Amino acid sequence: MIEPIDDPQSAAREAAAAIAERTGVDGHDIAIVLGSGWVPAADLLGTTVAEFPATDIPGFAPPSAVGHAGRIRSVDADGRRVLVFLGRTHLYEGRGVDAVVHAVRTAAAAGCRTVVLTNGCGGLDPSWSPGTPVLIRDHLNLFGVTPLRGATFIDMTDLYSARLRSIVREIDPSLDEGVYAQFLGPQYETPAEIAMVRAIGGTLVGMSTVQEAIAAREAGMEVLGLSLVTNLAAGMTGEPLSHEEVLAAGNAAAERMGTLLADFTRRLD
Repeated sequence: MIEPIDDPQSAAREAAAAIAERTGVDGHDIAIVLGSGWVPAADLLGTTVAEFPATDIPGFAPPSAVGHAGRIRSVDADGRRVLVFLGRTHLYEGRGVDAVVHAVRTAAAAGCRTVVLTNGCGGLDPSWSPGTPVLIRDHLNLFGVTPLRGATFIDMTDLYSARLRSIVREIDPSLDEGVYAQFLGPQYETPAEIAMVRAIGGTLVGMSTVQEAIAAREAGMEVLGLSLVTNLAAGMTGEPLSHEEVLAAGNAAAERMGTLLADFTRRLD
């Protein structure tokens, strides 16, 4: 069993200090975590100030999932300082929940007040073809793992900010919203599990994001969740699921996603 970090906030401050030293940027405004297949979108966000392996920063481990670059980039988006995490740690990697949310806590310690959490996911709405972006309105934490400790009671009512979703819809009014259900993975869901998700109101399924969003709310950050539907969920087409399909859909949608995120960062107050 992975032992939790003794003082995760102190670890985050140490990591933020190391990022400031590597980038020459005292503080950042916005953090973006790019999920499976999203990495090419980072090139459209703005001017790269610095980029380096995440493992150069205390507390970060190399990602094991293909499609996660394991790098950190500082971007100047017309004067807004954007801290981009090219990849993430997943619970299924076995490093514990503190490792999963370390990037979000580090971003908060680096001054970010807004975080954009992206992912590649399965979609339960048959009208969402692969490559469709969907705003996360709410989530289902299906196995209950949380980064919170002890009697830390945090309100989750507006976890995925309605204000931020409205800004994105001003950019692209065609975007739908969905409820994201997180499974542990790394196996994909069974058709019966997808039927369960549909019965309890889920419309998106994946293996990330939920714990990061909770940690961001604990840190006082405003959260935007954005899923890229990379495949229809298990049992909907009769075809097997593959990670290659996820990456291909992400690469195909990279320009649209990068442009959307770039416009969003420039519209924030």
